Parts: sequence; C-alpha cells; structure tokens
Amino acid sequence: MTKHFYLSLFVLILFSLILSIGCEKIEKTSPLPIEQLIPPEGKYDVTIYRDEWGVPHIYGKKDTDVAYGLAYAQCEDDFKTVQDGQILIRGKSGLVNGFNGFIFDYMLEFLNVWDIVNSQYETDLSDEIRAICEAYAEGVNHYAGLHPDKVICWDIFPATGKDIVAGFVLKAPLFFGLNRYIEPLFKSRKKPEIQRPKMLAKNDESTILKEIFEDLPLGSNTFAVSPKRTADGSTFLDVNSHQPWTGPVAWYEARLKSEEGWNITGGVFPGAPIILHGHNQYLGWAHTVNMPDLVDVYELTINPENPCQYRMDGQWKNFERKVVYFPVKIFDKYIIKIPREILFCDYGPAIRRAHGVYALRYAGYKNIKQVEQWYRMNKATNINEFEEALKIRGIPSFNIGYADYQGNIWYIYNALLPIRSEKYNWKGYLPGDTSETLWTEYLPFEKLPQVKNPQSGFIQNCNSTPFQTTIGNDNPNPANYSLTFGIEPPEHMTNRALRLLELLGSDDSITKEEFYEYKFDWTYSKNSLAKKYIEKLFNEFNPETDIEKQAIELLKNWDLKADPDNLSAGIAILTLEPVVRAEILNRPVPDLFKTFREKIKLLYSIYGKVDVPWKEINRLIHGKVNIGLGGGPDLLYCVYGEWTGKYLEGRAGDSYILLVIWDKDGKVHSQALHQFGSATQDENSPHYADQAYLFAERKMRTVHWEFEELKEYVAKAYKPGKEGNN
Repeated sequence: MTKHFYLSLFVLILFSLILSIGCEKIEKTSPLPIEQLIPPEGKYDVTIYRDEWGVPHIYGKKDTDVAYGLAYAQCEDDFKTVQDGQILIRGKSGLVNGFNGFIFDYMLEFLNVWDIVNSQYETDLSDEIRAICEAYAEGVNHYAGLHPDKVICWDIFPATGKDIVAGFVLKAPLFFGLNRYIEPLFKSRKKPEIQRPKMLAKNDESTILKEIFEDLPLGSNTFAVSPKRTADGSTFLDVNSHQPWTGPVAWYEARLKSEEGWNITGGVFPGAPIILHGHNQYLGWAHTVNMPDLVDVYELTINPENPCQYRMDGQWKNFERKVVYFPVKIFDKYIIKIPREILFCDYGPAIRRAHGVYALRYAGYKNIKQVEQWYRMNKATNINEFEEALKIRGIPSFNIGYADYQGNIWYIYNALLPIRSEKYNWKGYLPGDTSETLWTEYLPFEKLPQVKNPQSGFIQNCNSTPFQTTIGNDNPNPANYSLTFGIEPPEHMTNRALRLLELLGSDDSITKEEFYEYKFDWTYSKNSLAKKYIEKLFNEFNPETDIEKQAIELLKNWDLKADPDNLSAGIAILTLEPVVRAEILNRPVPDLFKTFREKIKLLYSIYGKVDVPWKEINRLIHGKVNIGLGGGPDLLYCVYGEWTGKYLEGRAGDSYILLVIWDKDGKVHSQALHQFGSATQDENSPHYADQAYLFAERKMRTVHWEFEELKEYVAKAYKPGKEGNN
C-alpha cells in the first residue's frame, strides 16, 4: 500500500462523512404500512396451477388478472432477480451496491429514461397495456408485502406500471450494444476509437454488459418448416434463444390464459409482464439477436465563450443541462453524493470529456412501446394481426422467426434502421454541427429484409446474415440495402446457420423426429471456421513431444462432433473457441499453434492425458447437480462454458427451448425444456434442477396446453398469497 492510497482513502472517508449528513438513506423498514402493498380481497381473479415440473400455468378471468398472477409466480421462484431489476430502474443501485451500482444509476439519467416514461406513459401506451403493467406491479408488491424479510431496499416499493415500462426503455438498446459506445468515452483519457459491435459476446470489457448479461454470449437459433417440406403436412417452429443461465435476462417459463383471449405459453424475463417469445394456439415466434448499426457518435463543436452551447447549422444552441447528485453507499454505513453533469442536445444524450464533447443518437430513442408491441404479438390470431403488431415498431432490434397453424412461415430482419446520408462515414465519429447527420426516419417495415413462405419451405436464422435465410431464390438481395444500415453481410454465417442450411436444405420430407434431431445437432459444419482451423493445425503444426503428436492424431480423427463421449472434442474445442470467436468479432486472433500447445498442457496437467471424454470437461453445475454435457460453442445444441480450473462450467447458450408443431389439421402441440428448472433460486425446491438431466440427455417435456390435460398433472393450485390452499 502506498502513501497515496492512504491519503486518497482518508479524503474519501472525510468527504463521505461530510456529505452523509442529512443525505438520502436506504430504508430498512417499509415506508408505508405493509398492508397497503397487498391488493384488496377480490380485486384479482386468478389461480396459479403448478404442474409436475413446477411450471406456473396462470388462469385468470381478465388479462390484468393474469399479469398480476404472472408477477406473483415469478416472485415466488426468483424474487431476488425481480427485486434487483426494480432497484436498477428506480436508480437505487448506488445505494444498494455502492460504486458497482453507480454506473447503472448514471445510465438511467444519461438516457433520460424517467423523463421519457413520465412524459409519454399516458399518451403513447394504450389503456390495456398500462393496466397490464400496473397489475403486474401489484403482483410484485403483494409478494413483497407478504415476505418483508426478503426485501433489501424498501425505497423501491410500491412498484408501479411505469417501473415496468422504464425497464424496457433502459434495457432495449443494450441488446444492440449501446453501452459499447458510451463506456469507452467515459473510461478513456483520450478520444477512443469507435468499434462497431458485431455480436454481444463474452470477454467484452463493458461493465454494463457484464452486469446485465453476465459477460456471456447472447445468440439464438430459430427455424421454421412449412407443410411443403414436412413429411406429414405439419408446420414446425423452433424457439431457441441463447441467454445467460442466471440473472436478469435468464428465461422463465410460464403458461398464461385469460377469458379475454390471452392464451399463450413461452419465455419471459423477470420484470416482463408478457411472453417475449412462444406460441398461442394460432401462431408462434422466436427472437434471435441481430447487430445492425443502430448507434452513432457525434463530435460536437463547443462555443469557446460559453461551454453550455454547441454549434448546429452555423448557430450556437443551448444544451439542455442539469447536474444530478448520485447517492452511493460506502463501507455499508456512509453515503456520498457524486455529482455528474447530464447534457442533451438535438442528437440526444451528450457527454463532456477532457478530450471533447460527444453526443449519441440511437434507434428507438424516446420510444416506450416495446411492451405494447409484445402484448399485441401475444394476442395476435393470424399472420395479418401479427404483422400489424410488428408495425408498432416498438422493438428496436431482434430477428423474428414465425410460423402458424395455416402453414405460414416468415423471417423478418426486425430493426429500426436509420435512413442516413450516403456522403458520411457512419462507422466513425460524425460531425455534430449539421442537420445533415441528424437522421429522423427509419426504413419502412415493408422494406426490411424478410422471407415469407419461400418455395424452399423453410427459414432459419442463427445470428447470421439475413441474405442466407434459406435456399433458392427467395433470399433478400443485399444490393437493395445501403451499407449505412450495417446489416450483417452475406458472408456472416455462424456454424449454427451453416448446419441448418445443410440439414434442412438436404431433407425435403422432414419428420417430427428429424425436427427434434436437427435442433439438438452437435456437429460443426465442414464449411465452418472450426473446420478451417483444424485443417490448418494438422497440416502445418509441427509436434515436438509425444503428447503433441497424440493431440494431432486426435484432431485428424475428429468427426467434428461434440457428443459426450467424444475423445477429440475436448482438445479441439478448447483450442478453437478463443480463435474462432476472435475472428468472428474482428478482434486480434490468438496464435493458433500457441493456443493449441497451451490447451494440451492444460488438459495433461489436470487429467494426465489429452484424450479426455468431452462430458468430463463440459459440465452443467447447479447446486449439488454436476453432470456432463454434449454440445458446445456455436452448435445447434449450444453450450458456452467458463473455465473454472478443472472443467468448463456451462453458463449460457441453450436455455429455454420450445419446439412447436401445428399438425395438418392446425392443432398445436409443443414440448419445452429449461436447462435447470422452474425454481432456479431455491436449492430446497424439487424444481431447482429437475430438468437438468433431461437437458443433458437432449429430451423434451410436454407442454400441457389444454386444461383438461393439465388437471392430471397439477401438483399445486392456489390463489396468489394463499399458497396453502391446494
């Protein structure tokens, strides 16, 4: 420890003691009578049925009843994550989590989330969706009121409908990488280079990404097959998002049904009052992450006579400016208030740094209709109603894979693509003094890259280009799209996309069994980067030891599969994963031969050999459950692991999987799977990890769609707050 460290610490403590006097404090007890958090008896008419897997089936009279019941069920299974989200959106992260939480509070103010929500909540959202959000908030409040011992910050209660909407407004741009533009501007002592993100992936240095998305890959698979290509005239849909296995964007499964026509099953994140992807009796959809260019950074010219003015079209304009004091907890006892200047200009939020003043503009800024659009998608009954929901344009990114009971299939490169002037380089800093760079319009929905009912009979997307969605002549033409949109080019193909084109494209009579088999495929394509690097290794690597010779032989004999007992997959995947990822993300690629030698030494030091069965390396660990897996990075059976010193512990990838079939008569059937279970936070629950064994065996469980079928499997039925009345 240096003298400078102790001096800085002393100053910080002194500063905190001074500012803590009379400042905001965390409420240790409820600021209002707890009874006020509990809705009046009879306000909501809903029953939660738990099936044999603990999955909640929520049946209510009205849509609001169902939203309220969904919130209560989520809190039962994961109140911690629901509460964490409420802390974040109320700007209390600094109070609860200290300096680690301060960045979230700042982001909330920087993006102007609450001013936007407060000014537009009554005007931009329908009465229906406001009622849904407010009912969901009351479900959260009800649970908190009955379980005060689980509340860590009473300042965030009572939750409101505006909190729910604000959560969508804050998180939506993070999915297309907004934070990757903001954080370098703050962290760098000099003007940072702009790096347009290609994919949200692990080893990112973003604090926001690490805390929200747990610094793990976000991807996803979807594919749909029409009756043209199925053996029995059915229609298939794969709903298969890749998310972190824990945290605020980990999937939660629920079945919702009201007497007002809300009838759906699917996946939801904690804090979301509607299904984010899934199916109703008529149609279903899946999302995959896409990464168009939806963010621009502008370098502003500041008035040398007045630092609160910037130049626009030859005139000086005033910033909209305020100073916010952010309360931050230190030493679990004191609170300091950190001042930060918040600026807004014509482009959007602005940042003042020593190396300049910069503004950001991003797709969907001041748009609060995300939850409205998803709700309309939930309740659509045909392809036309679904399209009308998409035209709300509230969801700023995400590909959509769609199928329905009439045999329609559809891929949409969903995004708010800014219409930009061709005369500027939109990949770097832009001049922030001219309205020529101030885009205000988006490409119309009808002109987005999309493939509807292709002659091939199938569509797919696995975080890949929209220009290779299927085979044949129905793919969008890249020549029709400006490079300023930043759409993934035709050569941007993941292994997962390559494999689906190979599997689906070579089978013109796909059976139900093949539908399931293709979803769980664990093979790398012969056209993949993995195959390219493997060939480079056994053609060019010069082994120096017997162990290295053995490792090369393993690679030569590798069948490109990641099945659990595969003896070659371990050394192959450990070597290839960092190399392939770097090339895909356009980052410096590690030396292939050096990486290979390092992984040989690693395996030998731990296992005493290099021919280690893949299941001994690739593990699912949750509480006391520790089981071997097949699958791996960028496979259709996708598992991303983190090295823990002895093996790869699965942290992301396939999580909530939903495979949907409409038979030739249009009746829906589906099967689902979660990598852990419905009660991921309660180690004492039988549903903490009861689906993990199915996940390891690539087996699905039946979704109980009809109530008559569900009745045979109900393990518990109760009204919220009355868990004992089975």
